[in-house]
Amino acid sequence: MSATALRTRVLILAALLTVAFAGLTTRLGWLMIVKHGELAALAERQYSRTVALQGPRGPILDRHGAALATSTPAESLFAQPRVIGDPVRVAARLAPVVGVPERELHAQLVSGKGFVWLRRRLPPAVAAQVRAFGEPGLGFLDESLRLYPNRELAAHVIGFEGVDGGLEGVERAWNEALTGTPGRAIVGRDALGREIATQQILTPAAPGRGVMLTLDRTIQYLAEREIDAAYRRTQAKAAMAIAMDPRTGDVLALALRPTFNPNAFLDVPSREVWRNRAVTDPFEPGSTFKVILAAAALEEGVVRPDDRIWAENGQLRIAKTTIHDWKKFGWLTFGEVLQNSSNVGSMKVGLSLGADRYYRYMTAFGFGAPTGVGLSGESRGTLRDPQRWSALSLPTMSIGQEVSVTALQMLAAFGAVANGGTLMQPRLVKAEFDADGREVRRIEPRAVRQVVSPETARTLAGMLVQVVEHGTGHLAAIPGYDVGGKTGTAQKLDPNTRRYSRAPGVLSFIGFVPAEEPRLVLLVLLDEPKNEKWGSEAAAPIFAAIAGPVMRYLEVPPRDSAPIQIVTGPAADAGMARVRLVSSTPEPAVETMPDVRGRTLRQALAMLAPLALHVEVDGSGRITQQSPAPGERVEHDAVARLTLSRSSISTEAMR
Repeated sequence: MSATALRTRVLILAALLTVAFAGLTTRLGWLMIVKHGELAALAERQYSRTVALQGPRGPILDRHGAALATSTPAESLFAQPRVIGDPVRVAARLAPVVGVPERELHAQLVSGKGFVWLRRRLPPAVAAQVRAFGEPGLGFLDESLRLYPNRELAAHVIGFEGVDGGLEGVERAWNEALTGTPGRAIVGRDALGREIATQQILTPAAPGRGVMLTLDRTIQYLAEREIDAAYRRTQAKAAMAIAMDPRTGDVLALALRPTFNPNAFLDVPSREVWRNRAVTDPFEPGSTFKVILAAAALEEGVVRPDDRIWAENGQLRIAKTTIHDWKKFGWLTFGEVLQNSSNVGSMKVGLSLGADRYYRYMTAFGFGAPTGVGLSGESRGTLRDPQRWSALSLPTMSIGQEVSVTALQMLAAFGAVANGGTLMQPRLVKAEFDADGREVRRIEPRAVRQVVSPETARTLAGMLVQVVEHGTGHLAAIPGYDVGGKTGTAQKLDPNTRRYSRAPGVLSFIGFVPAEEPRLVLLVLLDEPKNEKWGSEAAAPIFAAIAGPVMRYLEVPPRDSAPIQIVTGPAADAGMARVRLVSSTPEPAVETMPDVRGRTLRQALAMLAPLALHVEVDGSGRITQQSPAPGERVEHDAVARLTLSRSSISTEAMR
């Protein structure tokens, strides 16, 4: 072969190699630069799994900062089914430890998926047992476990949380605020799919915001203790007690029976137990609704407390129907109609008031519409338009039939009477706060409307005091306090006969205390008790058993009590909540004495709190005299003397 031919072949080979090398370089550049993102994602899918991590839920606190729901670190168990060597053996070992049926575990382990959750949020002891097995293909990721330290206490209000978030109660209604920001973690695997390293946290999960409720844990306990005893004693189908501050609409307690433990919310005979009947289940209120009729009739001037009404000796015939009273009453004043819960007397007042006016006041008191408390599933009750009423509707609605209400609606309406005629929207949540305890949102009390005048509310409150002192509510009396309230005994419709059954239906009592300056309005209800017949005998004593200790807990002095000294400032904060919110809008310093005359004691103490004064109080009722005088300069730790009296109550102070 000649040198020229050899040189030609070498050049051709070199050219081919150059072209091949250039092609390989181009291909490598294409893969490394253009296709880098796509190939990296493919590699990650083949050799790792990105898993979402839920952040810890924010705590739920009572009004003083006591924990009602908290979150604690926990581990969640996962599996990589492609790596599990013997799914039958692994499922058999895991099932009794993690509390998941063996068949369900086996189905997960043979699914062929790259990643499956086996059990979320294991208790530490259980996680330690599983880790001791040393099974390849099993792993753990850090999450948080929801705990309810008070077990059944306020279970229907707090609700509970599942894997997908809040499922009932406040946990559900405020799920968006309570839920933390999810994080991300990578579970690594080798070419055979085996776990090769500790999970890598890409983005840490952030905790959710906390929620402070209006509930008071101590008042909740007192209500639950008594309602539980009554539920067991009377063998009722259901029972409840709801307490509210009529001045603000704050729900202080909401106790229901039957109940459940939110830590084990699945351990119930029926999911009906989870339902918050106070807002979801309307009922015919019966005689407690006569207070709404009385408020409307007094406000419209249809009747006065001393007007005499002929009660027809217990029988009234309307539209070919004879309606019987529970007792054969003759002449009664309107005050006595309420005291004795006369059906005939109430019906006559209702007929004088008229359908349109009565309907207007019923809607003004909030019936026929949700209260807006913020819990899911709230019912609006049933209140038909007057155009759809029959000839019997007005008289029967006058005694609480043909209308259905929720317990919370009824309590709010009574709260309006106790609050000088102003209806307050029930409030369950006071504030949201961040992980540092800093308040990020405040929910202020909201006045819905002025339903009746303060004068009418005061007159009606006095009549309701007589119901307790001399009428059907006498078993609700609390020594040392004036109580206003009304009993209710409502029959239920028999679904077979479509007539009212003679069997016990809904027995209730609603009242407020102390009557001259109410701090508490409380509803007690027993649904179909087995061994009680009247609300006056069954529900009224429960009211007294709850409200009496609550008055002492709130340090409300009984009437005609001796002068007391109240100290505000740092000493008064001893023993307060473990969690305190940091307000984002601090109050400015005050250097002059405000005018507190005509105010209630609570209102005055709130106005004087920024001055850090020592307050001495004499008497009860509203403030008539003060020292130092309004506008006078005061120093911290000075003494302020307040004189209270019931003889001078201004209209403005009642609002």
